[in-house]
Amino acid sequence: MRKASIVRTTKETDIAVHLNLDGTGVYDISTGIGFLDHMVEQFSRHSLIDLEVKINGDLHVDQHHTTEDCALSIGQAISEALGDKAGIVRYGSAYSPMDETLSRVAVDISGRPYFIWNAAFSQPRLGEMDTELFEHWFHSVSQTAGLTLHIDLLRGQNNHHIIESIFKGFARAMRLAVERDPRKGDAIPSTKGTLSG
Repeated sequence: MRKASIVRTTKETDIAVHLNLDGTGVYDISTGIGFLDHMVEQFSRHSLIDLEVKINGDLHVDQHHTTEDCALSIGQAISEALGDKAGIVRYGSAYSPMDETLSRVAVDISGRPYFIWNAAFSQPRLGEMDTELFEHWFHSVSQTAGLTLHIDLLRGQNNHHIIESIFKGFARAMRLAVERDPRKGDAIPSTKGTLSG
C-alpha cells in the first residue's frame, strides 16, 4: 500500500495528514473551514485516495494559512506515497460537468511543478471561504506534489458548481495518474529514468 503521513507544525497551523493512494475514497476532514472540508472530501471520494486531514489554524487572522498549509501537506503526502513513481500511469485528465458548468483538468506527475489556472468567480466568498484561495490551494498542492497541473473552466455561472466541478475533475485526473500500469511493471514512466524534476 502506498501511504504517507505528514505532521506539520508552525506558528500558523498545526496539521496532521494521513493518505493512502490505494484506498477507496474514505475521508475524515477537519480544516476549520466548512467549504474547504467539503471540497477536500470531494477530492478524496472521487480520486479513491483515502485521506485524513486535521488542521488547527490561525483562523482568527484569516483563512490563507490554513488553506495554503492544507494543500502543501496533502501535496507532500502524495509525493511521499508515490516514492520514485515506478510503474504509475503518470498522466491523467478529466472533463467534469456539473449542471451548467464544465471544467477540464489535466495533470502530469512530472516532478516539475507548473501550474496554469484559467477560471474565475463572480462572488468573493462561498460559504465562509474566500474564492481567491481556491487558485492558491491548487497552486500549493502542485508545488509539493510535483505536478504539472492545468485547470480550465470551459463554461459555468454558478460559483459553487464551478469550484466543485474543478475539485472533482482534479480528483478524477489524479485517480488516473497515480494508478499502477500493469504493462509498465516497475519502470519509471520517463525516458530520463527519473521523475524527480
